[in-house]
Amino acid sequence: MVYTTLFFDLDDTLYPPTTMLWDAIRNRMGTYMTERLHIPLEQVDSLRRHYLENFGTTLRGLQHFYTVDTEEYLHYVHNLPLADYIQPDPKLRPLLLSLPHKRWIFTNADQAHAQRVLQVLELEHCFEGIIDVRALGFSNKPQPEAYLKALQIAQVSGPENCIILDDAARNLAPASKLGFTTILVNPNP
Repeated sequence: MVYTTLFFDLDDTLYPPTTMLWDAIRNRMGTYMTERLHIPLEQVDSLRRHYLENFGTTLRGLQHFYTVDTEEYLHYVHNLPLADYIQPDPKLRPLLLSLPHKRWIFTNADQAHAQRVLQVLELEHCFEGIIDVRALGFSNKPQPEAYLKALQIAQVSGPENCIILDDAARNLAPASKLGFTTILVNPNP
């Protein structure tokens, strides 16, 4: 099989989950839910998990049940001092640049967060572009339409020549069914 395109997830894929950045983002989600939406603290964790499992992201679940200012939410949950959590891996940039494939970021986060992460990791200019939640019209992994939209954005005719690298098995299962080759990186539940 000849692969032409690689789709990389961002958080907990391009850096290890031991950085605890995703935990900090998750905590910001909880704070947003209690402070902005007045959801009782004791319900936040179970609701967040429920939304993640049933809508793909906490944001999609919140959008379904609440009036959420999407811009405010995305800014709030990602407004963290990234360099306190993640650092460049000196081997990753040369490795990425050595790959002869087109490389894309494919994330459920927004472009601003992805750009900040790539800057801190010193991975700018390693990718053709960022396919984020806005580019996907707020559909998201693991919804099959998100993968099909990613193919359109990357101008790839079909999934059979693509590899998706992600830390969440739930995001890889639908990709595999669509015909992508999948690689689980830094596995998370």
